[in-house]
Amino acid sequence: MILFAIIFALLLNYVKNKTSYGADTIISVFSSIAIALGLAMLAQSGNFNKYSSYLVGDILSITETEILYVFLASILVFAFWYFTFNKLNLISINSTLAKSKGINVKKIDNIFVVLIAIMVMISIRWIGILLINSLLILPAASSRNIAKNMRTYHLFAIIFSLFSGIAGLIISYYFNIGAGPMIVLISGIIYFITLLGKKK
Repeated sequence: MILFAIIFALLLNYVKNKTSYGADTIISVFSSIAIALGLAMLAQSGNFNKYSSYLVGDILSITETEILYVFLASILVFAFWYFTFNKLNLISINSTLAKSKGINVKKIDNIFVVLIAIMVMISIRWIGILLINSLLILPAASSRNIAKNMRTYHLFAIIFSLFSGIAGLIISYYFNIGAGPMIVLISGIIYFITLLGKKK
């Protein structure tokens, strides 16, 4: 699955660079096709019920090995973020300017999408296919509402993600609610709170 995700992410990045469409549009197209293809394959093989947990997630299915994988992947993500922070910012603002400064935009962009793909594949069975995209977007969107600069933007996004995850797990445990949906709901509440704060 991880190998498929890496190939998928690199293909997505290739199409994005070859067309004039925005990244959001390309991601939506690819994710829709991938989900539909996966569901069609499961239904055809008769194993749909067996893998239904991939749709909504199953936090109780976490193994010690998977936790280790998440830990190692997180180290890679933070190391990449630490060493390429300024380059990533410049690329996100103006890729042409970044190229003129001698930054290998294609290489950094590919590493970035591969790391995202790896993290998604590792955690998708816990959160679920239907909710993983929301969890990628909501903390960042919430942070954008109140952040004053790029560093606080990153900091708030991490804080909101951690809070949503921990609070979602606690509430789901005591109220017998699915952990994935609960985590996303809390992320959504945080988004609207920060949106109100932004307007004020």
